[in-house]
Amino acid sequence: MENPSTKKIIVILGPTAAGKSQLAIKIALRLGSGQAKKLGIKGAEIVSADSRQIYKGLDIGTEKITRKERQRIKHHMIDIAKPQNLYTVIQYQRAAKKILNKIFKKRKIPLIVGGTGFYIDTLIYDYKLPAVAPQKGLRKKLQKKSTEELVQMLQGLDPKRAANIDLRNRRRLIRALEIILKTGTPVPEIKKQSPYQILKIGLKKSPNQLRQLINQRLDKTLEKGLIEEVKKLRKKGLSWKRLEELGLEYRLAANYLRGLIPYEQMIKKMQKEIYHLAKRQMTWFKKDKNIHWIKTENQTRLLTNKFLLL
Repeated sequence: MENPSTKKIIVILGPTAAGKSQLAIKIALRLGSGQAKKLGIKGAEIVSADSRQIYKGLDIGTEKITRKERQRIKHHMIDIAKPQNLYTVIQYQRAAKKILNKIFKKRKIPLIVGGTGFYIDTLIYDYKLPAVAPQKGLRKKLQKKSTEELVQMLQGLDPKRAANIDLRNRRRLIRALEIILKTGTPVPEIKKQSPYQILKIGLKKSPNQLRQLINQRLDKTLEKGLIEEVKKLRKKGLSWKRLEELGLEYRLAANYLRGLIPYEQMIKKMQKEIYHLAKRQMTWFKKDKNIHWIKTENQTRLLTNKFLLL
């Protein structure tokens, strides 16, 4: 796998709660034994493509893989940044590409796992992100606008980006507007050219299955102590504003702790908004005709065997 043309990557993607992490671990374990070794494949390592698992302390709300599970298979791009600081997609791209090269040198297969389609694409394709430094003056002006006004601005200036962004995440909306207002052009489309051979496996669920999985996972998330996790983050110095920027679970839990919404309403809003997030993720993925959508583990085994010639 020293020649770039023979470098192979497996991507496990799909909507939130679909079971990507557990499937990736099963694939990685299989690539570390048996016939894979005969072909010179010395295992696999997992590279997270989750925009929030990057941050330390965001464990329960992001359904981060446990440390015990990480001991079985090496995981990367998890717990690498403090939640107080913004970790940009450019930083992610640079760090993760270096990790890919290290994995290849070990003659292992990188498994890229996540539901953040933009992060996956910037990693596997030759794509140069616009290097726009934070615009403090512009940012102050944008922060004075309501979320609805920011959405309307982005939809007018860059409708394609608006279709693939969390429209409730003010930080991301403001950052997208910073880039387009500074450069004068929308964020360029990713050209689907890659130095790697790529197998994309997507986990497909029916709307009813997905809703059920989301609700079940949310129940577990609350039982594990999401509210306590948000309290700990506050004690570590995170502002309410920063918590709202870290995704809908943290935003709504913060609103509950501030007394802005009752507990039952918080749960209903989480269920609804997580499902809408999953639908947006699928909207992004459905545009990619190279994804192999699977429903069984046997389908995954057949696909990976053919891809790696096991």
